[in-house]
Amino acid sequence: MKQTPVVYIVFNRPEHTRKTFEVLRKQRPKNLFIIADGPRSNHPSDDWKCSSVREIVDKVDWPCEVKRNYAEKNLGLKKRISSGLDWVFESVDRAIVLEDDCVANPDFFEFCNTMLEHYSNDERISVVTGNNFQRGFRHGDASYYFSKFSHCWGWATWKRAWQHFDGDISFWPEWSKSDDWKNKIEDKVERRYWTGIFGRVRNGTIDSWAYPWTACNWYRGTLSVAPNVNLVSNIGFGLDGTHTLSKKHAAANLETHPLGLLKHPDKVINNVEADKFDFENHFGGKNLRFPRSILTNMKRLLRITFRFLRNSLIINQK
Repeated sequence: MKQTPVVYIVFNRPEHTRKTFEVLRKQRPKNLFIIADGPRSNHPSDDWKCSSVREIVDKVDWPCEVKRNYAEKNLGLKKRISSGLDWVFESVDRAIVLEDDCVANPDFFEFCNTMLEHYSNDERISVVTGNNFQRGFRHGDASYYFSKFSHCWGWATWKRAWQHFDGDISFWPEWSKSDDWKNKIEDKVERRYWTGIFGRVRNGTIDSWAYPWTACNWYRGTLSVAPNVNLVSNIGFGLDGTHTLSKKHAAANLETHPLGLLKHPDKVINNVEADKFDFENHFGGKNLRFPRSILTNMKRLLRITFRFLRNSLIINQK
């Protein structure tokens, strides 16, 4: 089977880049596309950080055809990654995509390679993801299941799917009012959550390519292939992350596991149970069903009640 080209996206984090680039060095891909954003004008340290990162990834010391797309000025997360992938798919019909904070298990590459070939002409599938946020719970006895979520901490896709990417989700204003949108996201709490997200994408307050990618795939009604074990760990949580700021997030630094002998599911069907778990736990849906403000008020009331009872007991003892 022909080895799939790898896309490696970097920016200004030398420490993360050293760790993840070492994974690529061990895999020795034959075709490597490196996409780098430029330094931000209002962040003086970006100049040397971006330069340091580029020095690291320039040291490809194995037989490999390397193509580089380096921005001189900062384009921002959404524009840099989307334009970079447009550039990649001018040359190839499929690719594995890793960012500088994604540490992949060796099985991830073979999993993507196999899935890209197996579903190459299946228009029902748009994404192969290496992420699993099911906290150890397996769905069925196959090696993977099908999900509506396009998790992007280590993923793969085809040119045939990426050509439908619309970073501005121009279809959203009309689609958000349609029965199709309501039928695809039936849960009202989840629909309210994603309506807010996609609305912020439209008005430009979220600099993300991943949310538009999710919206595009939902709009088209396509699915993702998701492994039954986690194959990629995101080590990028922290203050230097763009959207992954909290090191305490349950998805930070997840362990990866080998996939084992590959077994295909019997049919292509969305695993609704797995998607519900992802929304409740990975996207925080359970907190929306029981608002934190209510929980905070209840805790405050309990503290006041405890102090009152304690003071009453002290007075009575006197």
